[in-house]
Amino acid sequence: MSRDDQNAVEPDQFDGAVHPREQIAFFGHGEGEGAFLEGLRSGRLHHAWLIGGPQGIGKATLAYRVARAVLDPQKSRDPALRSLDVAPDSTVSRQVAALSHPNLSVLRRAPATDKKAASSTIPVDAVRRALGMFGSTAADGGYRVCIVDSAEDLTVSSANALLKVIEEPPPRSLFLIVSHAPERVLPTIRSRCRRLLLRPLAEQDIKAAIGSLGEAWAEIPGPLIDQALRYGEGSVRRTLELLDAEKVSFIEHVTGLLEGLPRTDAKQILGLAESLARRDADDSYELTLDTVQRWVSDKLHERAGLGAARLAPLVEVCDKIARSAREIDVFNLDRRPFILTLFDDLADAVRRTA
Repeated sequence: MSRDDQNAVEPDQFDGAVHPREQIAFFGHGEGEGAFLEGLRSGRLHHAWLIGGPQGIGKATLAYRVARAVLDPQKSRDPALRSLDVAPDSTVSRQVAALSHPNLSVLRRAPATDKKAASSTIPVDAVRRALGMFGSTAADGGYRVCIVDSAEDLTVSSANALLKVIEEPPPRSLFLIVSHAPERVLPTIRSRCRRLLLRPLAEQDIKAAIGSLGEAWAEIPGPLIDQALRYGEGSVRRTLELLDAEKVSFIEHVTGLLEGLPRTDAKQILGLAESLARRDADDSYELTLDTVQRWVSDKLHERAGLGAARLAPLVEVCDKIARSAREIDVFNLDRRPFILTLFDDLADAVRRTA
């Protein structure tokens, strides 16, 4: 890997934060780490893991943490292993951070270069090249590890190429498949993986994770972090994205309109629709959709005791919003009527579930 490639911001990396393969500190997910420790100590580590959960909660960080421990000859053979910690200055840690370890392959979208844009998928040719490592025995007789980050970026062909190796895994091979939506992963891959669902992080873990990112992040005012945490949904990445007073204020404005339903403030909703129709409003538009999705999800949880039949209108309108949003993106349609209809449909659903 060239120095330029190594320093490039990858498509899924948050600008200003270290990449998960370089992140030694680890917060939360004790049960997830414990599952790998148990497998290593017993000598019966399952060969394929589907590590699922929301984006930005540490799934890839855990995968690289496991890879370092498994690729460390002493740790991987320690029957009394108590932690997956590997010293940051160790040879294994340096090789994993540089993607230069001979027994590690990583399937991910390629970062942008001076001559080429970042890739949008993991192509089948890249999968075949990476999996070629499994055609020979590891030089030290240890594990060979493949990290897929993430499964959503695999094409149908590349997923099937991965499946072939997972179906008949070579000895001492380990596949760590990161997924933001594990229910959408190819069923035949899911059936051959041990599934590990990571839950959103606690607030203290997110604060600790942000503090570990370096001096610039550690100096962010506490009140701003607390504001972002309210809407961060247990995700370090999402919390980092919301360390912006204007974004938080915008979320609170949209949330206020939603909380007023089924009554609507036509003037304010029209003003919102007009502002989101501008060409430079992509970020605010996405933030609005995320806020609506979170608000509906919260309402469904709050009213879970009412039963599925009573809550059906909210579920149906949520599905309709998702379909309409996809059509807006695909056909580049005017967002104004979509936003106006969105609030009308939500108001009607709230009345029907009251």
